[in-house]
Amino acid sequence: MSQPTAYPGRPRTPAPGTAAPELVIARLHRHARRLAWSALVLIATAGATGYLSGNLPEPWEDWMLWCAASAVILLFVVLPYLRWLAHTYTVTTRRVIERAGLLNRRRTDIPHARGYTISERRGPLQRMWGSGTLTLANGVDEPLRLIDIPSVRLVHETLSDQVEVSQILAHRDSHSIPIAGLED
Repeated sequence: MSQPTAYPGRPRTPAPGTAAPELVIARLHRHARRLAWSALVLIATAGATGYLSGNLPEPWEDWMLWCAASAVILLFVVLPYLRWLAHTYTVTTRRVIERAGLLNRRRTDIPHARGYTISERRGPLQRMWGSGTLTLANGVDEPLRLIDIPSVRLVHETLSDQVEVSQILAHRDSHSIPIAGLED
């Protein structure tokens, strides 16, 4: 059996009956605009600390200022960034994986071969930034929501293609009958 021609850089279609390797297509985070408030807090805290440092009457007040500034940066800059960084969506050739949580990790998988419907929702700000929310529902499990992901149209199209390819390969493999002596 000959391999179909593919675009350069695309993986080749596996032969019938062989397992296809799982390849990572995309790793996504929520849109980075969620960190805009953290950036503003960082700038304001740095400015206020720089202005007030050395201008306070007592030396211990400078230490209190630096401790308060450190606490503000930790709570409103570092923790939101780590929370944003820890929430990832991974699209592979076999499934979609959501990982979330700093201390208590949570993981949700939804395989492409099972099939699912994809619904897209975009608010006014999301449309302006090119992001949106995708909901993947297979009718059995709880729907998986990919919240505020960038390039939502491209991700939607990619997921639709992956569902179609996975179902075609599953159908082809379930109906292929190996014939002795006819190997490529």
